Parts: sequence; structure tokens; C-alpha cells
Amino acid sequence: MPHIGSLIRAWRLSHKCSEQAFAHRAGIDASLLESLETEQADPNASTLEALARALNIPLPWLFIHPSELDLLCKDDEEEGLSLSTLTGADPVLDRLLLAAGHERTLYVLLTALIQSGEPKLLRAAEVSLRSLVKQSKQATVPWQSRPPGHFEPPSD
Repeated sequence: MPHIGSLIRAWRLSHKCSEQAFAHRAGIDASLLESLETEQADPNASTLEALARALNIPLPWLFIHPSELDLLCKDDEEEGLSLSTLTGADPVLDRLLLAAGHERTLYVLLTALIQSGEPKLLRAAEVSLRSLVKQSKQATVPWQSRPPGHFEPPSD
């Protein structure tokens, strides 16, 4: 596994941000960022949180190379990264990456909602998703065996 300094640098470069601008955005001294990236210092927990916040990514993602997220952006025709490159550093991300191979559109929509940060939209999405999960866990009953009085589909 790469050192955290090289991963921080990779994330900063993937966001096309200079050391000065990134340090300012994270609220840390530029010399500290340079020390972290050159692996001359190890970050404490609050510094890691500030860096993740500045990148607008979840904290566990700092321990994953940003190129692993290319799996989410590749078209089916394009060659993506092998799923064997998943590190297991963030099991939620690993599951998302695996699921994204099946349905990228849903992942992109959910990610856009989450990144918007709009409380009403997030709450509406959460309620809708909880309802869908509940429905998916219920056994489906064929129309013919439903009790009388239940909505019947229109007959052709």
C-alpha cells in the first residue's frame, strides 16, 4: 500500500490543484502539505479530515489511489481497471465500485444528490431509497392470489 503522502499528492493532482491553493483550501500551512507529500511527516487525524474536506471526498478515500475511481467513469466499451485493484480500505467504496459496473447511471445520480448537500433533496432521496429497500425485501404476490379488494391491474 502506498504511503499516505503519495496518495495525498495523487488526490491533489487529480483535482488539478497547486500545493499553495490546496493547502489554503484545507486550512493548513503549505510547508506542512509539502512535508506530507514528500513523506517527511505523517498527518494527524484532524489534518487528514481537513484534507478530505478540501477534496470533497470521504476520509477513507484518502487511503485509496484516485485512479481506482476511474472504474466509475469508464464506458463499458473502454477498458477499465481490474476489480482486483480494490484495496478494501473502504468497503462501502468497494461495493459502490462493484455495483457501478452494473448500473453507473444510478451511482452518478446518487453521487450528484449527495454532493449537492441540499438537505431537502437528501431527505427526499433517503425516504425514497428506504421505501424501495423495504419494497425489495417484500415477497411479490402474483395478482391472481391477492385477496379480494386489492387493486387489480386493468385487463386487456
